[in-house]
Amino acid sequence: MASDRNRVPVAEAFAAVPRAPFLPATERTLTECNVPVAIGHGQTNSQPSTVADMLELLDVRLGDRVLDLGAGSGWTTALLSVLVGAQGRVSGVERHRGLVDTAQTALRSVDCENAEIVTAAPGQLGLPEAGPFDRILVSAGAEEIPDQLLDQLEIGGIMVIPVQGQMLKVIRDGRGTDEVTITRHGLYRFVPLITE
Repeated sequence: MASDRNRVPVAEAFAAVPRAPFLPATERTLTECNVPVAIGHGQTNSQPSTVADMLELLDVRLGDRVLDLGAGSGWTTALLSVLVGAQGRVSGVERHRGLVDTAQTALRSVDCENAEIVTAAPGQLGLPEAGPFDRILVSAGAEEIPDQLLDQLEIGGIMVIPVQGQMLKVIRDGRGTDEVTITRHGLYRFVPLITE
C-alpha cells in the first residue's frame, strides 16, 4: 500500500506524543493502560483506543486547521499537532480554567508550537472567530449535531462527534447546515457537551 504524503499516520502521532505529561502525577501509573483516566473537574483523558478511532475518522491532513473541542488534558490537541504538521494549526478549547492551565504546561513540555488551548467563552461553542476549520474533533457527547459547530466547518471539512452515544463522522457538503453527509461508527461513552 502506498503511503499518503499528505497524511501522518495516527500511530506515528501516538509514538511521538507521550500520554504521561497529560495525566495528573497520581494517575501516571495508568499511562500504558487502555482506559479513560480522571483528570479532575469531572473530566477524563479518553482511553487511547477511542482517541485513535476518532483520529482515524477525522482523517487529518498536513496543513489542516483543526478545532479540538473539549480539549481536557491537551493530549488530543498534542496528537493533532503532529498530524497537521508544522504548516497546520490546532486550537483546543476547554471549559475548565484549571485544565487549560495544566494542558498548556503539558503542551509546552512536548514542544507543540503549532497548538494552543484556550478557555471556552461563556455561551459560545467552539471558536467561531478563528474558523472556518478543516477538521473539528469533539470529545464530549452531544444530543444533536450543533449548528454552531457546523458553521465553523469548512465546506469539504470533517467533524467527528459523539451524538446520543454514537460516534458520527460529519462531512460538510455545502453552506447550509443540512448539507452534510453523516456516517455512524459505533457506540462510545463521553462526558456531556455543555453548550451554555
